[in-house]
Amino acid sequence: MLIFPEPFAMPYPLNQAGYALNDSLLAALPGRFGTPLWVYDAALIERQIASLRAFDTIRFAQKACSNLHILRLMRQAGVKVDAVSLGEIERALVAGFRPGGDDEEIVFTADVIDEATLDRICALGITVNAGSCDMLRQLGRRASGHPVWLRINPGFGHGHSQKTNTGGENSKHGIWHQDLAQALALIDTYGLRLVGLHMHIGSGVDYDHLARVCDTLANQAIALGRDIQAISAGGGLSIPYRDGDAAVDVRHYYGLWDAARRRIAAHLGHPVRLEIEPGRYLVAQAGVLLAQVRAVKSMGQRHFVLADAGFNDLMRPAMYGSHHHISLLPQDGRDVATPCIETVVGGPLCESGDVFTQREGGKVTSCALPAAQVGDWLVFHDTGAYGASMSSNYNSRPLLPEVLVEGNKARLIRRRQRMDELLALEQI
Repeated sequence: MLIFPEPFAMPYPLNQAGYALNDSLLAALPGRFGTPLWVYDAALIERQIASLRAFDTIRFAQKACSNLHILRLMRQAGVKVDAVSLGEIERALVAGFRPGGDDEEIVFTADVIDEATLDRICALGITVNAGSCDMLRQLGRRASGHPVWLRINPGFGHGHSQKTNTGGENSKHGIWHQDLAQALALIDTYGLRLVGLHMHIGSGVDYDHLARVCDTLANQAIALGRDIQAISAGGGLSIPYRDGDAAVDVRHYYGLWDAARRRIAAHLGHPVRLEIEPGRYLVAQAGVLLAQVRAVKSMGQRHFVLADAGFNDLMRPAMYGSHHHISLLPQDGRDVATPCIETVVGGPLCESGDVFTQREGGKVTSCALPAAQVGDWLVFHDTGAYGASMSSNYNSRPLLPEVLVEGNKARLIRRRQRMDELLALEQI
């Protein structure tokens, strides 16, 4: 019997003691680790993993959160890993994932492959999920018999932002559906071993659109004229970033993909493995960014609160116009259950776009916050995905520490980068 745990909405109120990342725990962290810092809740990650157990394989898109300790948590829970670069392959290996073999604990997914990555993949026998015919050609010349998936661009896509739409003619991702015959010819020419088909067309969930994706993949698999062992639903499962946003209906999501899998299995005459490749869904809700208020000021009719974290730390609002709920945590423990103020929240960077309350295209907005004071803390919710992993050293600012909470105990899983480390590569 398949079990689908009830989804939960976010953001969680910080005064809810049953939530590990509550106000009392978070308030104790700056004294130990400083600010800004990333904080993750292991129990929430494990809960999200459990909700996807109906799928035969859960493969974590580690680009969402690639800390080694998070990867080890995934591996211990039976989750496999997707790597999109040589660096991510090396991270997966250090975290204990095994390369090669039919288990496919590591799959490399890309649209291009450089020589160094090709060398490593061939040496380790890592399965390749190819997004271009040139990848197949370059791999085939080096490693006859190498296992491959085909990532198909079906000619349409979907995403919460144009920048996260990974299907259609404006997307660089995948082998164009009309070029599948060419891809199969290359597989034959070089004796590559076709494992399965993959179709990931963007982030966010529209069930009518998803049904079209599932039907398209099933039709492609049946028309392929080849045997395959597996199909992948890709990733893109959304989470509720705003109050009132609906959580993804995992039962329905699985049902659509399972129906596609069953059609393919009936055609092939044997079982077909169903994979899913979540990133955001597993880790976003489990993470927060904790920053300290360093300035409060008014600019005409606008009220600004400026923190010590910038878009070099949390890029999503500046890059996509993404919304992250922001809570105020008073340093002095005062009651902040007072009328809120419409507040523009920004960071410390010498950059006008360093604002966390903005829409796609850079239009500055505001959020309702209690009156903040210098020294208070801001909690940026749902930042466990594409937070730390997208951070940069812009303005020569060091990368932040990361903390993992397990059983209400917080431990450091990445220390704060030092300035000498930031400068080390330039000491030539």
